[in-house]
Parts: sequence; structure tokens; C-alpha cells
Amino acid sequence: MKRAAWIIFWMMISGQLLAQSPDSLLLKDYQPRSIFKIPKSQVTKARFPVIDMHSHPYARTAADLQQWIINMDSAGIRQTMILTYATGAEFDSLHEVYAALGERFRLWCGFDYTGYNEPGWTEKAIKELERCHRKGAIGVGELGDKGLGLTYSHPTPARGMHINDSRMQPLLKRCGELGMPVNIHIAEPAWMYEAMDATNDGLMNGFKWRIDQEQEGILLHRALIQTLEEAVQANPGTTFIACHFANCSADLSILADLLDRYPNLHADISARYGETATIPRYMAAFYEKYQDRLLFGTDMGSEPEMYEIVFRILETEDEHFYQPAYFNYHWPLYGFGLSDSILKKLYYENAQKILD
Repeated sequence: MKRAAWIIFWMMISGQLLAQSPDSLLLKDYQPRSIFKIPKSQVTKARFPVIDMHSHPYARTAADLQQWIINMDSAGIRQTMILTYATGAEFDSLHEVYAALGERFRLWCGFDYTGYNEPGWTEKAIKELERCHRKGAIGVGELGDKGLGLTYSHPTPARGMHINDSRMQPLLKRCGELGMPVNIHIAEPAWMYEAMDATNDGLMNGFKWRIDQEQEGILLHRALIQTLEEAVQANPGTTFIACHFANCSADLSILADLLDRYPNLHADISARYGETATIPRYMAAFYEKYQDRLLFGTDMGSEPEMYEIVFRILETEDEHFYQPAYFNYHWPLYGFGLSDSILKKLYYENAQKILD
């Protein structure tokens, strides 16, 4: 029995060692940890008051909301924009829950695409927009188009209709007249379009969110950016917010060109910390140049550690650290070390100009 136990023991050890060999380790099981003995900052509270321009109705009960308020107070979040996607009864019910906390949360509605292929749809959609505005919606979003059309708003996706569609223009114009900014998610990051093979350095996240480019009628990244540009150009009186850096993290010159040409366009930085914190010097320069056009956002829940992670990236010069719980990439992250003047604009000053 002793000999058998010894054999089993060595088999277990051998198997464990083999499993950790680079020749047999699965990519999904690779979870590197930094061993560098370098400064590690914990930023529990933002350096300045924050307006979070991109969040969602994660809290559905009074208890959840109270905990969120506690987390916001601890992190220095003065106000959070709740992008609901919603219209009709769904928007009304969400407004009832969040309005109880006054100005701490501000709700944004969606567009009602019901009957978007029928005559008279635009007029009906405008009426619902106006109703939501009277109810308390201060903006529209998050709209979303990953190639097949505007699919984010509830209750009906608008397959085949993009933001530059002629039917959309009266709606977008009316948003400007009502002072309602429009937040829109366009396309996905470049890794989701690249070949899903050993050359894709964002493979783990890219594979999960990959775009099926064979779908009939799908628009790819460049074409989707063009739809955004045409809508922004056609509606100079409306403020547009291209969330997630317009999903141009891999080539920010695309976004830079749009920001240079269209003063009514802004970008929020939400949920792209993992994509950008691997290129800290380039990003610091980008924040410097476009400091008046970028908006802080999270879009990653409401837990204290989430706020700490994004503040660490924005405020510190920490190097080579990982956050696998929030960013499903294998590359290390680095802090941008943004100046106080940039942080003030990013955290609240730019948002105030849009919201006032």
C-alpha cells in the first residue's frame, strides 16, 4: 500500500509540474503576477470630486442604492449618470427608484425604436423622447451599434438602422434642442476584429467579444465610425459622447481626427482602462492634448475596488501591475500620472459644461 501511495504521489506531482509547463499550460489558465519590488499605490478616493458620466442601473433595491451611495462617498464620486437604454414603463420605474436620491444619480433614457420601419415612426419616437425628458431624463444613451444597427435601446432593437440614417436625424436634432447629450457605443475594439489566433495580443478578451464579420449586412469598424461622423456633422447643435474612446483604443488617431474637426463631439474613457493602461506615455500625451474633450466614466459596476483601480491608473505612475478580475488581458498595466489640471477637467469640469 505504501508503494502504491508513493506512486500516486509522484504521479500527482509530475502531473502538476507538467500542467505548469509552457508547452502544456492553457492560455486561459495563465494568470501572471508581477514580482517587481516597485511602488504600489492604493488610491481609495479620487484627488478631486468626480462626475461619473457612464454607469448603468446596477442597483435595483433601496438597500443596493444605499450601498452604492456609501461606495460613491468613499471614492469621492459626487454624481453618477445612469445610462438606462430604457423608454416607456421601464424608464419610469427606474426613475422612481433613482430619483429618491435626488441629484446623486441622473438618468438617461433610450430611443423607442418600436415600429422604426413604419411611416410616422420618427414623430412617435420624438414624442416618447420628450415624455422621458419631462419625466427626468437629462440625456440619451447608451445607444449602441456593433455593426447590425442600433440595438441597445429597449424594448425594440433597430436592426439595419444606423445613427446616420435619415430617420434618426430629427431625433438627434431634437436632443440638441432639449439640451440632451447623446452617448453612443460604436463598434468594438480592434482585437475583436483581428484573426483569433496566436498573433492576437488581446486574444482572451478579443475571443469573448469577437465580431462575426460574416453576418449579412454587418458594418465593420471604419464604416461604423463613418456613420458616427455623419451624424455628428449633420447635427452641430447636439452634443455627442462617443463612449469607450469610440472603441479606437488601438488607433486613437481616428478619434483624434474626429475631435479636431467636430466641437460637438466628446469621448468618455469608460471600460477601456485595460486597453489603454498598457501604453502609458502615449495615453498621457493623448489626455494632455484632448483634456477638454474627455469625460470620466466607469461602466464596470459600483464596487470600491473598481474605483480604486481606475484612480490608480489615472493618478499614479505605478508600473507593471495586473487586474485580472476586471481586465481579461495578459499584458501589464501602467499608471498615466495625469496632472491636477487634467484630472480636474476629466473628473468634473468637462462634464459640468455639458450638463449645465
